[in-house]
Amino acid sequence: MNMSKGLVVLAYSGGLDTSCILLWLKEQGYDVIAFLANIGQDEDFDAAQKKAEKLGAKKVFIEDLRSEFVQEFIWPAVQANAVYEDRYLLGTSIARPCIARRQVQIARQERAQYVSHGATGKGNDQVRFELTCYALYPQVQIIAPWRIPEFYSRFRGRKDLMEYAEKHGIPVPVTPKAPWSMDANLMHISYESGILENPKNHAPSDLYQMTKNPEDSPSEPDVLEIDFAKGVPVRVTHVKEGTSKDTPLELFCYLNEIGGKHGVGRIDIVENRFIGMKSRGIYETPGGTVLLHAHLDIETFTMDREVRKIKQSLGIKFSELIYNGFWYSPECEFVRHCIDKSQENVEGRVQLSVFKGQVYILGRESPKSLYNEELVSMDVQGDYDPCDASGFIKINAVRLREHNRLQGATQKKL
Repeated sequence: MNMSKGLVVLAYSGGLDTSCILLWLKEQGYDVIAFLANIGQDEDFDAAQKKAEKLGAKKVFIEDLRSEFVQEFIWPAVQANAVYEDRYLLGTSIARPCIARRQVQIARQERAQYVSHGATGKGNDQVRFELTCYALYPQVQIIAPWRIPEFYSRFRGRKDLMEYAEKHGIPVPVTPKAPWSMDANLMHISYESGILENPKNHAPSDLYQMTKNPEDSPSEPDVLEIDFAKGVPVRVTHVKEGTSKDTPLELFCYLNEIGGKHGVGRIDIVENRFIGMKSRGIYETPGGTVLLHAHLDIETFTMDREVRKIKQSLGIKFSELIYNGFWYSPECEFVRHCIDKSQENVEGRVQLSVFKGQVYILGRESPKSLYNEELVSMDVQGDYDPCDASGFIKINAVRLREHNRLQGATQKKL
């Protein structure tokens, strides 16, 4: 009787790659625990569990992480206005530390020496999974099949995986009708690989699953009011219907529904991976896009200008740290703490319209607003002496005058 090489907790999706990996790990002599995280993807979890058990998993954990994903990962990203390279709202990036954290908890609980994942050797996810695991469980050993020569030499592409799956009776959802890779969660759906690898190719019209084509979206806008406290959304109200959502999960799902209905949040980009190569990705982030517009507006309304400039630079750094897999790092903890501090007075209500792929800000109000209507009014002088502006302008003009003097002297020499 062969001795087991040890116990592995596999981040399992039920798809082609991780199903084959589960069986391959068994072939290598490991006992395997399959862990499937529910973070809002459209998945038949009962079928995935039966599939893992059929493939020989010693145990199967299916964990509903949706609420903690929203509150502990999406909300900090909203507070930070986290956007990578000006467009990508980091839907995959913030999901990985959420998943890996629970994977590590299960590994510790089950006394597993190993964790494993199906991330490729070329992508960012391998970094995100493994940095989280090492940060939270330093003694753990990681099995990354797509970096093991015996594995990637045997499975040179999806065709080899399909043949292996067919040989071992593994049902797989991949069909020729959808020749691309997809990752879905509450925050977004991402698409890459396959026909999308040529950045010149347009996305097929039937690719998008989370958002309508804006051309086919309703001819009437949905007007929403979003309430914030400490930079976090606490309620969303549909103005016309009078309905409200105030639990984090329901609120975010509702914004996904409204944003998706109007085709909000579609982007097609070539981004810079942490590992050093460029990749083409297509993303749908409807609810996150609505929140980004609303939060930017209430933040500008309630935050001091100079503080906000510093906070914006922290948000850029935070986005890079998330993208590169450093959620559980001392620098990310420090940045999050600073961002939390900046959000203490980000409170109020934003009214906006969602329509034909766009979000339009209509108005805002806040008990902590720094907007002084009397001070800024063109009809009321308020507590402001216009004569003071003369000195202000002259002081700011000193360097301009000196620059002109120098330029004039230089031109005379020439």
